[in-house]
Amino acid sequence: MIVDGGGRVAGGTSSGAMAIGREERAEHVDEPQPPLATPDGEPASVVHVAAELAPFARSGGLGEAVAALARYQCAAGIPVAVVMPLYGAVRASSRGIAPVGEPFTVQLGDHRVGVRLYRSTERSADLPQVYFVENAHAFDRAGMYGVGGHDYPDNAYRFALFCRAVVEALPRIAPTPTVVVHAHDWHGALVPVYLRLTGAQRLPLRRVRSVLTVHNAGYQGVFPASTMPEIGLPWELFDWRRLEWHGQLNCLKGGLVFSDMVTTVSPTHAHELRTGAGGFGLHGVFVWLRDRFVGIVNGIDQRQWSPERDPDIPYRFTRDDLRNKRRCRWALQHGFGLERRAHVPIFALTARLVSQKGLDLILGDPGYFALDAQYIFLGSGEPRYEQALSNIAARAPSRIAVEFEFSEPLEHALLAGADLCLMPSLYEPCGLTQMRAQRYGTIPVARRVGGLADTIEDGVTGFLFDDYTPSAFMDAVVRALDHYRDREAWRAMMREAMARDFGWERSEQRYRDVYRRALARHEA
Repeated sequence: MIVDGGGRVAGGTSSGAMAIGREERAEHVDEPQPPLATPDGEPASVVHVAAELAPFARSGGLGEAVAALARYQCAAGIPVAVVMPLYGAVRASSRGIAPVGEPFTVQLGDHRVGVRLYRSTERSADLPQVYFVENAHAFDRAGMYGVGGHDYPDNAYRFALFCRAVVEALPRIAPTPTVVVHAHDWHGALVPVYLRLTGAQRLPLRRVRSVLTVHNAGYQGVFPASTMPEIGLPWELFDWRRLEWHGQLNCLKGGLVFSDMVTTVSPTHAHELRTGAGGFGLHGVFVWLRDRFVGIVNGIDQRQWSPERDPDIPYRFTRDDLRNKRRCRWALQHGFGLERRAHVPIFALTARLVSQKGLDLILGDPGYFALDAQYIFLGSGEPRYEQALSNIAARAPSRIAVEFEFSEPLEHALLAGADLCLMPSLYEPCGLTQMRAQRYGTIPVARRVGGLADTIEDGVTGFLFDDYTPSAFMDAVVRALDHYRDREAWRAMMREAMARDFGWERSEQRYRDVYRRALARHEA
């Protein structure tokens, strides 16, 4: 509750009383309000729970999105902490970590398991405090989720241990006695479940609320029913309303049911998840959530993704002076061994080479690679796609190039030098590449799904298509090439795309509104 502080005086008002009232009003007006608070004005903090976090360990957009959101929340004055597993990759890095308190044990089924909490020693006022849950057996491995394209068979145990340890350590982690625990994807989805089981009110904290963000509902943490007692979940929760899904345990479903609020990473994807076609088998749960489920588009760090100041591109340019964009094209052609041609369009794809990213559409029409254009593919993935692209590039090395060793500087250079960015995704909850590409005047050709539909304006900043077919993709490509041949119209489109605001500031405000709604629940 915000105190009014009107300074009213009952009865008559003398000039002295009026002066006192003005002083009281000034006192209340000047008193700073916490950026995040409960309805009664108590300051609140945020603890993010995620399986990955940039720059410590990440495999895709999840770790980058969590890091950026936490950073912008810090900049807004919210006390923020992030907790992730202590992977071997984190230990092997040069970044400093230090233990927090003594080791402790958590109950997981019939066993008590030893863990320890660590924190990053790299800290500043504008960065969140990062914590790590250590258990060498569970987390000190070659990969975060698995190796050789296969998940570890004990991932249910690993991430259940992580979530249970977070709940146990929450009083040490939370920056304030009132806290919103913000879990991400299925790896953190058991935190709201364990909070409800243990009774958050029993923790030495005043108030604990939970928010779950679904970054990719294609991964749900589905395991055999027999896993329930092994990870300390009572059988009474194994029903169709809570954790059971087609006879199996579904961790993501449990998190959806037990969280105070749920978000996903774009408004369009929130709608898609409520449909049978786009809900990955959980559409009924997303519908059941009603107004507790909202979509918020991710942002990008526009200081990092800026052609005006980017240290990773060979020549810097602005929307008002695009001459160096052409020089970036030449450098890109030279670096990838492509023929140096001034007006041939360069198509770029930078993504994991998996079916979700629309590789079947790109490879599905042999006429696509017969166009008078050049093509660059950056990223690794399924062997069948890597082999197909390698074969195509080998037949036309002056026009087609592939690079399976991804690096961020190379991605910057690619987006700065290319003309068009391919994102014909089967589904795309949010997507970051289309926003980055537009910042560099590189026009996306994308399917009208998820965050792509929310961040690309068809015919204005990019080209969208609907049907997941090679012919629909080719129609969009042909539209883009027709536009590309009109040099004046193309430059206008580039400038319009570069002017779009994809910063985190608005997204951070929307997350704050979600937190306030979570904090207001159960108040009556």
